[in-house]
Amino acid sequence: MTAPETKIPDFPGIAGKRVLVTGASSGLGVHFAQLFATQGAQVTAAARRLDRVEALCDRLVSEGHSAVGLQMDVSDAGSVTAAMQDCAFDIVINNAGTTASTSALDHTVDDIDAVIDTNLKGVFHVARAAADGMIRKGTGGSIVNVASILGKRVAGQVSAYAASKGGVMQLTRSLALEWARYEIRVNALCPGYIETELNSDFFASEPGQALIRRVPQRRLGQASDLDGAVLLLASDLGGFMTGADIAVDGGHLVSSL
Repeated sequence: MTAPETKIPDFPGIAGKRVLVTGASSGLGVHFAQLFATQGAQVTAAARRLDRVEALCDRLVSEGHSAVGLQMDVSDAGSVTAAMQDCAFDIVINNAGTTASTSALDHTVDDIDAVIDTNLKGVFHVARAAADGMIRKGTGGSIVNVASILGKRVAGQVSAYAASKGGVMQLTRSLALEWARYEIRVNALCPGYIETELNSDFFASEPGQALIRRVPQRRLGQASDLDGAVLLLASDLGGFMTGADIAVDGGHLVSSL
């Protein structure tokens, strides 16, 4: 079974807005940058690998969209502050992330630090810098933190990752409560297993195929399957949503134990 082809309509409140996408050098970050560019937003694609985001932005500009690259390491608070201190974004897709796939006993201290520093502390650094700009600008905005269904349920070999994503979900609720007075909405997107260039080899293997068979829809998600949810949370259509989390997982969370 494959994802149906769907033309995404224009969502209100996105065209002309300044949108920051972190982790935009590969995977979902590239997809989100392209998605918001085609919605008419002024996209800033951020990542550590400046050459990758600049190549992405050059392509988007050649296609008639508005996009610029920004070098930023979300795990480094100083890098985030320096990159965002003169920026005021309307929408932030807090997407940068990493993982470590090994048993909890085999996680090294470096593994744990890398995952928590990027996935949890990095989300916090970017959200705080974005909110500061939104408050100074006085127009509010939307922050979408990319969590995971592994923040809701667990799987083996990803203890640090699951803990970081559970933290992102609780952080999302806390920031939503604190910043609602500034008309800043903070929500979480929780993808299930989404195919990217980083995991396609695994999902082609027998263990990967076995995992896919546990998804009620019997297929992997594609990046495009996230479009409706992320656009809802970012746009005016989600204007009364804050502190929410949306799972997009083919029914994986409701599968039988």
